[in-house]
Amino acid sequence: MIALTLARIAEVVGGEVVADPPVASEPVTVTGPVVIDSREARPGGLFVAFVGERTDGHEHVPQAAEAGAVAVLGSRPTTLPTVVVADPQQALQRLAAHVVAEVRRAGRLTVLAITGSQGKTSTKDLLGAVLEHAAPTVATRGSFNNELGMPLTALRTEADTRFLVLELGARGRGHIAELTDLVRPDISVVLNVGQAHLGEFGSQDAIAEAKGELVQALTATGTAVLNHGDERVAAMARLTDGSVVTFGDGAGADVRVEDLTLDRLGRPSFVLATPQGSVPVALQVVGSHQALNAAAACAAALAAGLDPAQVAQALDEVTTLSQWRMELRELDRGVIVLNDSYNANPESMRAALDALASIGADPGVRRTVAVLGEMRELGDSGHEEHEGVGSYAAALGVDLVVVVGDAAHGIRDGAGERAVAVADNVEAVAWVQEHIGDGDAVLFKASRGARLDEVAAALQ
Repeated sequence: MIALTLARIAEVVGGEVVADPPVASEPVTVTGPVVIDSREARPGGLFVAFVGERTDGHEHVPQAAEAGAVAVLGSRPTTLPTVVVADPQQALQRLAAHVVAEVRRAGRLTVLAITGSQGKTSTKDLLGAVLEHAAPTVATRGSFNNELGMPLTALRTEADTRFLVLELGARGRGHIAELTDLVRPDISVVLNVGQAHLGEFGSQDAIAEAKGELVQALTATGTAVLNHGDERVAAMARLTDGSVVTFGDGAGADVRVEDLTLDRLGRPSFVLATPQGSVPVALQVVGSHQALNAAAACAAALAAGLDPAQVAQALDEVTTLSQWRMELRELDRGVIVLNDSYNANPESMRAALDALASIGADPGVRRTVAVLGEMRELGDSGHEEHEGVGSYAAALGVDLVVVVGDAAHGIRDGAGERAVAVADNVEAVAWVQEHIGDGDAVLFKASRGARLDEVAAALQ
């Protein structure tokens, strides 16, 4: 974060500085990171204390101080100099908006924001890597994309930051608008409108309306980067008076994926055709769907001023994405593990199964095994969607589908005789340790709450 005195922070957020004993004549200045977890505090940093159902952050101030934090933003005085406010979350958001506005005024900061039902984090990772290749860049860590995660990302902006990449999620209408009221994007990327959180939104049209808030947030000189192949996303072009750039794998997209092939581990190579020329790309991450994510990242990077050659070179060098997203490991005993256990919805399930099937096409693979758990927040269509995933796995020829937990039993119904049902993660661990052998390729995929990363870790 840019350096700010505690008095200035209090002025920005509408709080009062309280210190006991009183602050010395030298003003307290925050020069380090802003954190909400005392274990992540660093020298010169600001610790934001929240009172939750299970814990009170104010009680962890000594730990933050020991790690080097010099001040607190909270709802009551602490043992460190504290900016006391009525609502720490609102104050955190105000501070983030102020920091970004200051850096924008002083330099050439470009804010890029990404949303979509699936692929947000992978696309953000790819885009962040491309932009970092060109200039100092701050990007969302993991999928820290809500009303706390977004401002914490924005607060990592420094005076020399050239690009700020924000991943934005939504659990309902108005959520994205609230975040973009704090930090308006110069470039808005909408990937798709799928069925993630369908139970909360009620319909895909409602999801589209919520995602469209990111396009509406653009200024007249902003750029919308839209998926040409998704009707609901393409229709968002009418929501802005700014420029529109499309990406996709079909004719008519401004940035297109052409000549897509996969290697033995399911890693895509392709050509990105752009208005500035075509460039070859060979990704080191898994899944044909990553090519479309790369096209979205390319379209956004071009809108930010990069050229196709810069984009292609940076994409070729990306080796990892955020944790538990299409993580590929080849174990010593010849087992291939594809850990995509961070989250799941019907569309991302099919994409992961496609990747597993492509790996299984290699003659060195003995058997493909999909360890699948529950997809949450699907509403009334939950059983039908789970059954569809099981049927899709069977149609692809996945040899075994290990279904974890009763909530995912629709997958078992769809996969039929290829399915093996286990009650929970404990049984799943026992099953994979007993049955997975040399030459097997194993996928782990479920919604975050299923914690299938625990099962993958036991195998690895």
